[in-house]
Amino acid sequence: MIRPLDGITVVSLEHAVAAPFCTRQLADLGARVIKVERPGGGDFARGYDQRVKGQSSHFTWINRSKESLALDLKQPEALEALQQLLGQADVLVQNLAPGAAARMGLSYEALQARHPRLIVCDISGYGADGPYRDKKAYDLLIQSEAGFLSITGTPEVPSKAGISVADIAAGMYAYTHVLSALLLRGRTGEGSHIDVSMLEALGEWMGYPMYYAFDGAPPPPRTGASHASIYPYGPFQAGDGGTVMLGLQNEREWKAFCDTVLRQPQLAADARFDSNAQRNAHRAELQALILSLFAELTAAQVVERLDAAGIANARVNDMAGLWAHPQLAARSRWRDVDTPAGPVPALLPPGANSAFAPRMDPVPAVGEHTAAILAELGWSAQRIARLQAAPALA
Repeated sequence: MIRPLDGITVVSLEHAVAAPFCTRQLADLGARVIKVERPGGGDFARGYDQRVKGQSSHFTWINRSKESLALDLKQPEALEALQQLLGQADVLVQNLAPGAAARMGLSYEALQARHPRLIVCDISGYGADGPYRDKKAYDLLIQSEAGFLSITGTPEVPSKAGISVADIAAGMYAYTHVLSALLLRGRTGEGSHIDVSMLEALGEWMGYPMYYAFDGAPPPPRTGASHASIYPYGPFQAGDGGTVMLGLQNEREWKAFCDTVLRQPQLAADARFDSNAQRNAHRAELQALILSLFAELTAAQVVERLDAAGIANARVNDMAGLWAHPQLAARSRWRDVDTPAGPVPALLPPGANSAFAPRMDPVPAVGEHTAAILAELGWSAQRIARLQAAPALA
């Protein structure tokens, strides 16, 4: 089986989420990803929690199919090993603290002369220049800077996303930029520099609320789990205590909702509700009406009526519901992936290609592949042992 990135080697100085998420996508497509970690503790995301057989949930999720090379890059000999490795690599990805890679001689400008075909992808909070270039950036801080918190939550309390949306956005843009850089190198023969910022990645995702608030207009209100500008679109409780998520997109669906779900066809022409703008303006009245009717039904009965009307709806699942989701099982989306603590289930990458299956190889232990990688570079067993025995430099 041939995968799209077979033969491509990626070296990554990565930690936490953004860069590891990027490189795992590359590994899924067949790239050899060599993850450079600190000897001993490794990527600090390994210590976030112990939820997966004593291992971190974050780390297990985004570090399969990689090789772990433990190097103390403060040691000159370790930095020499990294430079040797980059001479055989196609891509360098890094999301170290601002300026850290450059201080080690690993900026694109420093590497370009020695490795002209190398693609260098820098992931940071705010980008390589500008007044914020040296600020530390974590996911929640970028959610705040990008205005995400201003539109998420309830009218009383802003809320962060429950997952690392800024990290994931930056990781996905880094991934697609690396793919495009590989295509470009195939035409020019030269590497290139990619500068991805978390702020710009999440800023792109904020396009709708930015334009909604165009030219000083009021921004979308925080409406909890309901849509900020389409109504009814959100969670509604049934009489048995169950919650149904439903969404209407147009006037045809509104009429079907009145006819088949509410069984009050006259509401379709009610002047308070005869357009989305009017329904949105009178959402409190409409919500009370819907809840009073749903109070007489079970959640299953509400779903049955919504399905009959062709109205989109969903269960409000928790994590147990996602693990046991019948659609994921029916489409055979689960595989076992090995880890240092034994196999765990993992979802296949989104999407399926008829020509190849994605890699689903083990999650590595810290430094698991150090000796083998250095031996590939021509290092003797004695030299490898000496490097591994060297004390860490502060």
